[in-house]
Amino acid sequence: MQKEKISNSFDKELFKRSVLYNVKTLYRKTLEEAAPQEIFQAVAFAIKDDIVDHWMATQKEYAKKDPKYVYYMSMEFLMGRALGNNLINLQAYKDVKDCLVELGLDINVIEDQEPDAALGNGGLGRLAACFMDSLATLGYPAYGCGIRYHYGMFKQEIRDGYQVEIPDNWLANGNPFELRRPEYAKEVRFGGYVSVHVDENGRNNFKQEGYQCVKAVPYDIPVVGYGNGIVNTLRIWDAEPVQCFELDSFDKGDYQKAVEQENLAKNITEVLYPNDNHYAGKELRLKQQYFFISASVQAAIAKYMKTHADIRKFYEKATFQMNDTHPTVAVAELMRILMDEHYLTWDEAWEVTTKACAYTNHTIMAEALEKWPIELFSRLLPRVYQIIEEINRRFVAAITEKYPNDQEKIRKMAIIYDGQVKMAHLAIAAGYSINGVARLHTEILKKQELKDFYEMMPEKFSNKTNGITQRRFLLHGNPLLADWVTAHIGHEWITDLSKIGKLKVYADDVKSQQEFMNIKYQNKLRLADYIMEHNGIEIDPRSIFDVQVKRLHEYKRQLLNILHVMYLYNQLKDHPDMDFYPRTFIFGAKAAAGYRNAKLTIKLINNVANVINNDASIQGKIKVVFIENYCVSNAEIIFAASDVSEQISTASKEASGTGNMKFMLNGALTLGTMDGANVEIVEEVGEENAFIFGLSSDEVIHFENFGGYDPNEIFNNDADVRRVLMQLINGFYAPNDTELFRPLYNSLLNTQSTSRADTYFILKDFRSYADAQKKVEEAYRKEADWAKSAILNVACSGKFSSDRTIQEYVDEIWHLEKVVLPKVK
Repeated sequence: MQKEKISNSFDKELFKRSVLYNVKTLYRKTLEEAAPQEIFQAVAFAIKDDIVDHWMATQKEYAKKDPKYVYYMSMEFLMGRALGNNLINLQAYKDVKDCLVELGLDINVIEDQEPDAALGNGGLGRLAACFMDSLATLGYPAYGCGIRYHYGMFKQEIRDGYQVEIPDNWLANGNPFELRRPEYAKEVRFGGYVSVHVDENGRNNFKQEGYQCVKAVPYDIPVVGYGNGIVNTLRIWDAEPVQCFELDSFDKGDYQKAVEQENLAKNITEVLYPNDNHYAGKELRLKQQYFFISASVQAAIAKYMKTHADIRKFYEKATFQMNDTHPTVAVAELMRILMDEHYLTWDEAWEVTTKACAYTNHTIMAEALEKWPIELFSRLLPRVYQIIEEINRRFVAAITEKYPNDQEKIRKMAIIYDGQVKMAHLAIAAGYSINGVARLHTEILKKQELKDFYEMMPEKFSNKTNGITQRRFLLHGNPLLADWVTAHIGHEWITDLSKIGKLKVYADDVKSQQEFMNIKYQNKLRLADYIMEHNGIEIDPRSIFDVQVKRLHEYKRQLLNILHVMYLYNQLKDHPDMDFYPRTFIFGAKAAAGYRNAKLTIKLINNVANVINNDASIQGKIKVVFIENYCVSNAEIIFAASDVSEQISTASKEASGTGNMKFMLNGALTLGTMDGANVEIVEEVGEENAFIFGLSSDEVIHFENFGGYDPNEIFNNDADVRRVLMQLINGFYAPNDTELFRPLYNSLLNTQSTSRADTYFILKDFRSYADAQKKVEEAYRKEADWAKSAILNVACSGKFSSDRTIQEYVDEIWHLEKVVLPKVK
């Protein structure tokens, strides 16, 4: 399976001695006395020794070559567990597994001791993690820049069917792979006021005074490339008080100030996405964004200035890729540093900034295109706000010049308008590149959401369809299938997923079909064991595993899925002898803490599961499972076992999706709308190897713009739909509280709301979805045909590697040079 290594120096005896030594020196124990967590730490530190050698060699080669870096700025990096991934990319997994067996240890037990790094939540953060993996594997110099959250978003527990958010204390035992780098700490300032001083040349110099500040301390995590010796850096920033909390502060009367500094630092890096339903939450989010952006930009400039004299050429050696709107304050922060600390003129600073900043848009959902109240923004970041005001003034002048007397254009495009600072507009005005993340998404941006910007500056816009790393989601996550693929077509797919297309010739081969379905069955057994252990529910591995795992949002339509399950259950109860292939419906999702309907949907799924799973009369033909605390590590098990990939978002709402790609790579068939990257998946694999339903994006947009859809008509005319909706409010699934699910009922029929009824067209698509589900059942009964389609899904997944996506960014946006390490003799 493995290519030639950059070095064949893995020394099994040295590794084993290192593990034993680490157990002794870290814990004063023998291997027999050590707890599993302690053994994990000892193994991780032994591997880290090897990684650091590669890391230092990489940095040495970068220093020699003086390459251009991409700084990938993201609020989230959903990295998953590091140990297994590092071993895969070091090409040492089998060697280490064998060594551990010789020590009487099981590598799977050891891997399970590692918590998922709680640095992200959904697809945005996992994409960033895949991109970091691909950048290192392809040999491109990169830093990931983010925040070292102490507790992540939250750890999800399900209690009585409800989501309960508890702190995700992933750092309780420390992170053995990180390095604290206090020598690179930066100061980040909030609040105060701006004073102006005129120097001897008559130039206005601006200075922020009366501010609060925190110290941003970087922690570096290695990102190991596959088989090439390259190790890039994920740099996550932690906040510390500038002055330590010292006893003499009592004597000076500065106790309150010391407490404030301590609390400011503590709050900034405590959790991901604090609830912003209130003013304090909004303020904390803005502080977080500016905190890591300011530190990252300062560090990038300091790194450049170590070996270069002319700051005006900074863009030749660095580019900032802003992953969605959260990091877009980088535009103004870069301007601030260039003008206030390096004394560039506005025009000089603007030239550097507009050649160094690029923006990826990840959503057309208005709620995610961040806007900040002027009062909050200007109070918290007074100098940055001044700069944005001037960017806006000049941008509005440019709009007016191109579109004279068109106030509507200014209303739609201005960066500051109607009491708000619009961060996406700032990124577009200043960025040299704006990209969407799937072809359909990019077209919707150009024709709908960002139409005015596209008309004014079309040369900035491009599409970069998202991708995933096959090394984590097939090589590590599904070793049985990975070995089977390699046995049939060789190992090139590991670093060039387009080569997986060679599998197509096996799609019609009976022996290959049987082998493939047996691997799927083994993976279903593994997931069934996980579900029994964690949920106490026995599921049939020969049933159809129909899976929807993703962030919970109304547009992703988990509600449509569970309403259909309720419908199927009704059918089975009415017709006990009907021909019905057993189905296991598997859900996994976190809902934002303040998102009422999303959390209520989780409760509904669990209540439906409780009724159906305990009804002996249906003889286990339907099972419903909600997997608690969905994360990268259990996702790997889920993708490998899935038969059906639920990608059922309202058409036009999902920018891309990457879960759809992970399912495809593992041989699940897509059941979905023509939304996001589903469109391109169907193009690659053929519509006959997927199940497509529902309104098109054009139809959805037409209904949204012109009306013409009334869900009450469906409610009145479709008895099956009416029965399911009435079960939401008649106590069928909540006998102790008939009103529990009333808000979900209301959201579909608009009985007590001023918003449009059934915003996400759940009832409109219900019959089409039910018909598609019937086709799934019919297709699954024909095992050979299903196996052929499943193999073709794997074989046609080559386009969806993050390696391909990154190469497109490199060729068309960043223009980086590949670095190859010299071979070790």
